[in-house]
Amino acid sequence: MVNESGRGSSLSLVTGGTGLLGSHIAEQLHRRNRRVRALCRSGSDTAFLRSLGTEIIDGDLTDREVVRRACTGVDVVYHAAARVGDWGPWEDFVHVSVDGTQHLLDGAAAAGVRRFLHISSISVYGHVDGDGKVFDESAPLGVNLHKWSYYTRAKIEAEKRIWAMHASGRMPVTVIRPSWLYGPRDRATLPRLIDSIRSRKLKIIGDGKNRLNVVHAGNVAEAAILAADSDRAVGEAYNCCHDGLLPQRAYFDGIANAIGEPPITKSVPYRVAYSAAFLMECFGHAFRTKKPPLVTRYAVWLMGRRCFFECNKLKEHVGWSSSVGYAQGIADAVRDYLAPTGKPRRSPPLPASEPARATI
Repeated sequence: MVNESGRGSSLSLVTGGTGLLGSHIAEQLHRRNRRVRALCRSGSDTAFLRSLGTEIIDGDLTDREVVRRACTGVDVVYHAAARVGDWGPWEDFVHVSVDGTQHLLDGAAAAGVRRFLHISSISVYGHVDGDGKVFDESAPLGVNLHKWSYYTRAKIEAEKRIWAMHASGRMPVTVIRPSWLYGPRDRATLPRLIDSIRSRKLKIIGDGKNRLNVVHAGNVAEAAILAADSDRAVGEAYNCCHDGLLPQRAYFDGIANAIGEPPITKSVPYRVAYSAAFLMECFGHAFRTKKPPLVTRYAVWLMGRRCFFECNKLKEHVGWSSSVGYAQGIADAVRDYLAPTGKPRRSPPLPASEPARATI
């Protein structure tokens, strides 16, 4: 079997395959007639992956032996798994996102994997902001990190392991840094947004005119495959963080329109929301609550920041462009979510966890 890239029936390993981005990577590989293996935690819903003919390895990144077995015979690793969210013990993030990444790197190197494609996040740049500021891959990592921002800190540490492996010469790596993901099979952010819109609880942060870094998961999957196939992408990091112009208000109103609800009218000043989130975080950590606060500074920053992240380097190096635009993407994502019952399933209020993943 020969695919469009001339790579025959090469085997790709996808971690985080039952998540939003991982499932789209598996789907895009399947469309290119490439064999796919997925490392999936016990009890996770693998129905979609199995419908593609994906080989399932039962286990997770914390088990070195399982990881070693999963990497055997693999040509490319797409590492999309991580501990997601911005609440919980730091040790949990280290165990999965940092140590788990090292286990996978070691297993891939031992198996002679041709390319390691790591899914990071634009949050590794830190919680930067500033009206009119635009950041690209030349920006330093870890600037102005929030206290307790464990997801971001773990992502930065995972990247350090990635670049150390590349510097050692043991394996070629490429890093993709997505932003807030959305699309079909989003079971983390979209359900909560829909519930918040229907209950009239969702508020615009600031004036709503700020441009969001939101990107369709299918578009990021295409970018990951293009980069993994490109010799020029070896040793490079790429932002993959938007599909065009999308103000905050337009995104939320687009979802509201797709479910037959009126536009969002309530808003809260950025500084008020940020300060309130900080107080909630302080309370949660002081009393060691397991349940995340209603909102965190990360969530406020994600929705209300005035800066923007660009991805021109990705377009120039590997020829990537967004296949799915916002109008189609939002409609498709909502339609996919509503399809099972004709109405949204109830979910908790919009949480503190990163609306982007789930990833991952």
